[in-house]
Amino acid sequence: MSDDNKDLGNDLNDMLDDAKDNARKAGDKISQKAHEFSDEAKESAKEFSDSAKETFNTVSGENKKVLAGILGIILGCFGVHKFILGYNKEGGILLGITLLGIVLSCIGIGVIVVWLTGLVGLIEGIIYLTKSDEEFYRTYQIGKKSWF
Repeated sequence: MSDDNKDLGNDLNDMLDDAKDNARKAGDKISQKAHEFSDEAKESAKEFSDSAKETFNTVSGENKKVLAGILGIILGCFGVHKFILGYNKEGGILLGITLLGIVLSCIGIGVIVVWLTGLVGLIEGIIYLTKSDEEFYRTYQIGKKSWF
């Protein structure tokens, strides 16, 4: 019986060694798969980030176009659409002329001045909205065309 116990002990040790080898192999495979997953996740995150930046830049330009166009139509006499596009001097000119027109409206001529600045804003708002995104970007953001 002692030989049987030795054989049983050897068999158990062999089984234990096999189990250790299998566990080590499984651990190595899991580690490799986790590393591959990590690399794929990093690449996906980078692609998402790049795509989001590109989308944001495109949408940001379009939102500027739409926002400037709508504000030009609604509040054009105050030059708000100029300030949105970064034309602070031109926006200040429209705002100043409109405020002067409001002050002068008590003598009648001011109403015409306010109406004309509003007309400028209306025309520019319509022009902004009718241009393609690329044309708007080239004309007003790269070319810095400040009037009409």
